[in-house]
Amino acid sequence: MEATMNHPAPTAGAPNFATPPARDSSIGGLLLESGKITPENAERVLRVQKELGIRFGEAAQRLGLITEADIQQVLARQFDYPYLQRGESKFAQDLIAAYQPFGPQVEMLRAIRSQLMLRWFARGRKALVIASVDQDDGAALFAANLAVVFSQLGEQTLLVDADLRQPTLHDTFALSGRQGLSDVLAGRAGLDAIARIESFVALSVLGAGTQPPNPQELLSRASFSALNDQLAERHDVVLYTASAFAAGSDVMAVAARAGGVLLVARKNQTSLDDVAVFSDQLERNGVEIVGSVLNDF
Repeated sequence: MEATMNHPAPTAGAPNFATPPARDSSIGGLLLESGKITPENAERVLRVQKELGIRFGEAAQRLGLITEADIQQVLARQFDYPYLQRGESKFAQDLIAAYQPFGPQVEMLRAIRSQLMLRWFARGRKALVIASVDQDDGAALFAANLAVVFSQLGEQTLLVDADLRQPTLHDTFALSGRQGLSDVLAGRAGLDAIARIESFVALSVLGAGTQPPNPQELLSRASFSALNDQLAERHDVVLYTASAFAAGSDVMAVAARAGGVLLVARKNQTSLDDVAVFSDQLERNGVEIVGSVLNDF
């Protein structure tokens, strides 16, 4: 994955003086809470820990009760940096920012996140469209992974599936059957259609919802502008996916609301001429191209 960036605060609320119930955030407590060890096994671990003078996690490993992966996962929870283990989640397996947060691809995602924070969101902007020329360029999956790394930063992140023709995020985050963006724009649902992704600290997703017969008209309504403002008030980062440029002008309507686009192209596949045409159309409509990414997801 390669990125080219062209250019380039949390809101204060009333203090909450309520004292939350104490939570055991020790390694042992988290292993118990997650069901990795039983109370009986915890006693065995404590005995070995005392006898050998080693850490709880190391003692549990020596007894064969947990693996190194288990230790890494609870350490991540200690530092509010949750991630998932394969086979233990309903989310799509290619959500690598959730399953493999320490690999080179996710390091590149973090680098892109940093550039976007400096060059777009630090300027007071809240919304950004992740867009592509062709459906096969992988923009939606890239956006999903980018949303995860933004949430891991502690930013209240909302990922919106504005691809009302071939939506995919309901499968990525196991949201099938929920109302979504189309229902909100049609007045058939409210903001309770937004799904909080409990596996992460600060991630929410608004799926595409019911597939409408008039996607372009829905996305062109004034109500979409009002909705975008509402979402920006409630979140630090709002990332939109949209239909590919080759599928029609839906993406132009979404980009006009957000004001900025991160272009995603498939390495050794996307036509540079097509990218140039798309870029020209965006600029003619007053949309800022914040950067571009060569995607290899």
